[in-house]
Amino acid sequence: MWLFKKNGPSGFSSSSTAEQVTSGIDASSLTAIVTGASSGIGAETARVLAVRGVNVVMGVRNMDSGKKVREEIVKQAPSAKVDAMELDLSSLASVRKFASAFNSSGRRLNLLINNAGVMATPFTLSKDKIELQFATNHLGHFLLTNLLLENMKKTAVESKKEGRIVVVASEAHRATYPNGIRFDKINDKSGYSSYLAYGQSKLANILHAKELSRRLKEEGANVTANSLHPGVIATNLFRHMTLISVPVVSGVIEAVGKLAFKNVEQGAATTCYVALHPQVKGISGEYFSDSNLSKPTSFGQDAALGKKLWDFSMELVK
Repeated sequence: MWLFKKNGPSGFSSSSTAEQVTSGIDASSLTAIVTGASSGIGAETARVLAVRGVNVVMGVRNMDSGKKVREEIVKQAPSAKVDAMELDLSSLASVRKFASAFNSSGRRLNLLINNAGVMATPFTLSKDKIELQFATNHLGHFLLTNLLLENMKKTAVESKKEGRIVVVASEAHRATYPNGIRFDKINDKSGYSSYLAYGQSKLANILHAKELSRRLKEEGANVTANSLHPGVIATNLFRHMTLISVPVVSGVIEAVGKLAFKNVEQGAATTCYVALHPQVKGISGEYFSDSNLSKPTSFGQDAALGKKLWDFSMELVK
């Protein structure tokens, strides 16, 4: 599986798995929140973090699925500390409820893994009347991060351990609207492209991490923020493509996928690397791919665009 396996400067490559990039790491003193942990790379991220000793809280929309994942993790690693809490990133009310419940529990927070997302959906508005991909992939995580940030900064001081915010973005950020973010047309159905809107939301992920990193550095907080591309995962890439239901097309995609795409264990690797590996200590505001530093587009490096997105997002979550 995976055609190109040359290791990068980190010693890892596109074929490295989440277990491999965290091998030998004892993270038993850490607590993490992983959003979208009921399936796919989110579930694998939660599993590997738990195996490494992390106290994992899975933020999941479907509690039944979340409980099943938890049971599977504990079955494999009986000493694993894993909980599931309800969280719908497309609903700002749900985000506020989750953050309030977590903060009120008295738990410390060392790691925030903003993983949940939807891809290439037909034009839909969220419960808050915001285009669904922007609302789920960016805005829900933006609010969640802000609501948990004081907890993370306090935890970093008290534990004397660096806090890490990890935002799962995508190389799809390279295919977005001409101006990067359609600030004045976020909810405009005319001109909507499911793929460009997905790219827009992933660009927003990268810009969020970079602007947040700048603010954290300015404060002198011992918390980093980075974004990453997990790779193309065969299991969920074509979720909203109508042709996937055609047996012949489905069979071709499955066959090609086994050769060219990552499996779930490889797809979770960069997230786990950025969250736990000592090599990433002190690195902030960067973009990773295949467990190595990478570079986003010029839009993804535009500080002014990042600040504009921050201010825009703050207005939406008021």
